[in-house]
Amino acid sequence: MTEFSRRTAFVATASLFAAARAATPRGAFAQSSTTPEVKGAKLGYIALTDAAPLIIAKEKGIFAKYGMPDVIIDKQASWGSTRDNLVLGGGSGGIDGAHILTPMVYMIHAGKVVQNNQPVPMVILARLNINGQGISVAAKHQGLRATVDASPLKPVLTQESKVAMTFRGGTHDLWLRYWLAAAGIDPDKDVQTIVVPPPQMVANIKVGTMDAFCVGAPWNDQAVHQHVGHTATETGELWMNHPEKSLGMRADWVAANPRAAEALTAAVIEAQRWCDTDANKQEMCAILSRRAWFNVPVADIYPRSLGNFDYGDGRTAEKSPLMMKFWRDNASYPYQSHDLWFLTEDIRWGIFAPDTDTARMIAQVNKEGIWRAAAARAGVPNAEVPSGTSRGRETFFDGKVFDPADPAAYLASQGIKNLVGA
Repeated sequence: MTEFSRRTAFVATASLFAAARAATPRGAFAQSSTTPEVKGAKLGYIALTDAAPLIIAKEKGIFAKYGMPDVIIDKQASWGSTRDNLVLGGGSGGIDGAHILTPMVYMIHAGKVVQNNQPVPMVILARLNINGQGISVAAKHQGLRATVDASPLKPVLTQESKVAMTFRGGTHDLWLRYWLAAAGIDPDKDVQTIVVPPPQMVANIKVGTMDAFCVGAPWNDQAVHQHVGHTATETGELWMNHPEKSLGMRADWVAANPRAAEALTAAVIEAQRWCDTDANKQEMCAILSRRAWFNVPVADIYPRSLGNFDYGDGRTAEKSPLMMKFWRDNASYPYQSHDLWFLTEDIRWGIFAPDTDTARMIAQVNKEGIWRAAAARAGVPNAEVPSGTSRGRETFFDGKVFDPADPAAYLASQGIKNLVGA
């Protein structure tokens, strides 16, 4: 077993401890007092549908229900702005936490994307969603019929071609890279991989500056409605029920306000359950569409929230399991095995070194224990709480398998990669 494998085997064995905790009476997780130390926190969000749990928790008074009436949900211009404001912190004019790309939490925690490489300790309190992202291809390439298989694009993409994602090393970057690499297209050598904020994706592809982009809802649907591109693939086709955004917080805020952190998480969990109730989808989308939040037509959000997809190239789907999920299929629980996959992919693409102690980082960042306490407080039935910290082996559309007990084997199986020092 390699050093990488030994270090990351923590994730597989940690599930045994989680199972033991799950067998303990739920009250054992409760604080002696549940009154939050503070009544508010400042949380950032990007105009993406997977921010819905934070917005709904505010709009429906759920934060207030858990003793946090002064929570502020603050729109960020880009993921770079989210990072910068997390570094500042809420006490210095920034934010305390955010709706955030899961790998960003680890990159900020390790100082990889922070000025002077100065780490800012971070934690993950919950996953906000699974599925719900898409890869869109410019209308000029629609005749090539690119789908989950990107290989039809290989003859036309050049080193001048631009493919966009939202943050280097973030989820959209990793989905785009996986999709291209599986078709034999090297995202670092065969094309230019660029960063564009989510709300600017459609405008950029409309003026012809991009060949493809990866982003979350509602922007792929908007590209279809404006006839500037088609959805080649929903990211759930790459990896069914893949993890996506997280509720990330500064670690110092959580350490200073542990009861408030639990209350915030409980409110988000309750909002996630509300968002994943089909009867609430129309109201959810109407709220998100408002000028104060997304400022887009409801029609750009609502159909895909139900799993109804118009890919824009003649393909459609009704009530697809590829829909964005906020609660069902354990969407909210922050599996440590999923954090390990993100770190392994960021090793694959040169963000982290191959000898990174991933087990140690996951132990520092992933606060699934707070999630469990919050779930109990939110009245979640035991049957809806995972018994372990690993979801087990994951299979991708191209047949690759990620085994959390042996991430080095998964990494070795990938033909295209850009390891640090390789």
